[in-house]
Amino acid sequence: MTPLPASDAILLETHGAVAVLTLNRPAARNAIDDAMRAELMAALDHVARTDAIRALVITGAGKGFCAGGDVKSMQARLAVPAGEVALNGWRRQQRTHHAVSMLHVLPKPTIAAVNGAATGLGCDVALACDFIIASDAARFAMTYVLRGLIPDGGGMYFLPRRVGLSRAKELIFSGRTVEPEEALRLGMIDRVTGAETLLADAVAWAGELGKGAPAALALSKSILDQTFELTMEQVFAMGSQAQAICYSTKEHQDSVAAFLEGVAQRRAAKGDPA
Repeated sequence: MTPLPASDAILLETHGAVAVLTLNRPAARNAIDDAMRAELMAALDHVARTDAIRALVITGAGKGFCAGGDVKSMQARLAVPAGEVALNGWRRQQRTHHAVSMLHVLPKPTIAAVNGAATGLGCDVALACDFIIASDAARFAMTYVLRGLIPDGGGMYFLPRRVGLSRAKELIFSGRTVEPEEALRLGMIDRVTGAETLLADAVAWAGELGKGAPAALALSKSILDQTFELTMEQVFAMGSQAQAICYSTKEHQDSVAAFLEGVAQRRAAKGDPA
């Protein structure tokens, strides 16, 4: 387990080729404030640029995963002069969207290991990952409407793609809490495990997902994440371009060479002519 550049609010360490990013404000149930968001983006940038890291697990310190946006930050936002509320809010939204987008488009497999409550923005952060594994102590809720807000961290994009439009509307309009087994049944999450094995299970799963050739994984993910908005012809065209890149990679060339060498060795062992 190797520590990586970190801060007070974000912890980053590696378990082999898997990076584990921990939201580390347990006293605030890991609610995201401006400083934490900036540190999160820096950590994600480090993960994206480090070739030795093949996959990412994101989890929360303490009993919660992430309680969403920090309420104190919300109070500060509303305390500015009335004429500045909208512009300041828009700027904050832009930074939040950038952070969530960085997680969503990270060119490596990502897993949210949800150890407790994932509410509001915390639920969005989990949904932005490729996969979600939850402990039996996890809880999910799109609580925005209960505070007079709309989901602003990507939930209106990610949630319908997991559970369908009608179910997403019901969860967002009600803001109700979803237990792990229901979340699994709805397709909102992918796996449920025990609290004591959550992180180990997530790291093991991430290790399996990250074994493939990095270029092939990154390109496949970038296309798959867009397929709901693209036509079949566009997907084929993007796939053709991506495959051309894969043809040039060392991983593909080494794989072909190893396959052909294996064929030659088997033929030689059988006494077949080359």
